[in-house]
Formats: sequence, C-alpha cells, structure tokens
Amino acid sequence: MQLQLEGQAVAVFGAAKGIGRAIAEAFSAEGCRVRCFDRDPSPRPLHSGVSMTTGDVTSLAAVKAFAEDSGPVNHVVYSVGAGSGKFGFPFWNLDPADWPRVLEVNLIGAVNVAHAFAPRLASRGRGSLLFIVSVAGQTGSQTDPPYSAAKAGLINFMQCAAKDLAPHGVRANALSPGMVRTDLNQSVWAASQKGLPEAERQEYAAWAEAKIRKVSPLGRWQQPEEIASMAVFLASDRAGNITGQTINIDGGQVMHA
Repeated sequence: MQLQLEGQAVAVFGAAKGIGRAIAEAFSAEGCRVRCFDRDPSPRPLHSGVSMTTGDVTSLAAVKAFAEDSGPVNHVVYSVGAGSGKFGFPFWNLDPADWPRVLEVNLIGAVNVAHAFAPRLASRGRGSLLFIVSVAGQTGSQTDPPYSAAKAGLINFMQCAAKDLAPHGVRANALSPGMVRTDLNQSVWAASQKGLPEAERQEYAAWAEAKIRKVSPLGRWQQPEEIASMAVFLASDRAGNITGQTINIDGGQVMHA
C-alpha cells in the first residue's frame, strides 16, 4: 500500500527503544524526516535520517524548545510510558506518594507535547497527533493503578484534543498495545515477584507466557513493529476519516461487547 508520506516531518517522543523506536524507524522507512525526543540516549544507532534530542517530557520548556527547533511538523507521536515500579494489587499496596511521577510522565508529559505542537498543526490545517496508551487504561488493570489511571486519562484527553483539532483538519488518535516485550513489561514482572516466597517466584519468561495465555485470545505477544505499522497508517491520508479513536493491538485482550 502506498501511504505517500515521503518528505513529511514526524516528531516521536520516547523513541530510544521499544515501541517508540519501532515507530520512528517505520516512519523513516516511509521516507519521512524523523526527529526524536527521549530522556535517555538511544542504545544503538537509529536509521539514517532520524535524529535524537535528549530531554524530559515533564519539562514544558524543554518540549517547547524541541518544537521550536523541529520546524514544521506533520505528525506527532507520544510513546512515553512509566510505571510505579510496584505491584499494585490491591491498590493500597502503593502509597499516594507513588502516583504523581507516574501521572506526570504518562499524562502531563503528553499534555505538554500537545500544547507545544497542536497550535502549529492547526495553523497548517492538517496533520495528526498519536498517543500510545495501553489496554490497562481501558480495563482498570490492578497491576499498577497509577499507570492504569494515567493511560485512561490520556485516552480521554486524546478525545478532547480530537474534538478541538477537527475543525482545523488535524486528527488525534490513540493506539493501545496489549502485551509487548519492553522494559516496562519486565518491570511489571519484577514488581509482581517482590515479597513472594522463593518457591512461588517465576522467571520472567515463564511469568509472561502464562499471562499471555491467560489474557490474550490469540495467545501471542504483540510486537513493536505491529504498533508501528498502524501508527504509520494512521498518519496517512488513507486514515483521513479516523479521529478520536482508541485502536487496540492486543490479540483480542480488550473486547467491548
């Protein structure tokens, strides 16, 4: 399928590794100019034509400076996520003090990015915003309540942004991954093992495979490249009538009756 994205400019937040990196490289493969922003430097070189800026999404000043430096941008992707590092079942295993940083990274960081880029997109009269969320934001996941609540808030914010930007010809959507082998997924496993008797602890591979079989009807992992393929499609004119949507790439984990 010809998506006709050649020459367009894309800003990807959280692109050093995992889903964000796959998205940045997928846009680059379509011939886009890709500028990336991440708290950590990339552990290995990105595609040619992809540049990386180091910064923190919770700093509005840093995000605005990146927007200024990026010049005209057609599409913006927010692929940043952070958990509490604790196992949240029941929720009072966590302390209220565990919440602010998770909300700051997952939700307020996305709001910072939207404030920095939405007026620029609106003035151009076309373009897209895409937020990477999670099935946790739709199911009230007990694994990490601050993360779940933050992603639910981001889904709602995306819908607000979609309504505000629609008259300007700009679309906003969310992609909701299920189980993906990322550092965040491994941190969930690590948190779940804390405090368990030695005999009940599981290695990551065994824990993850058991969880996949339990929660996913298709019974298999979702891959970063699968999320990236949908991200690129949603930026194209082929998806020109799609806005305000949360699209699940989750092996059937979330099904709304």
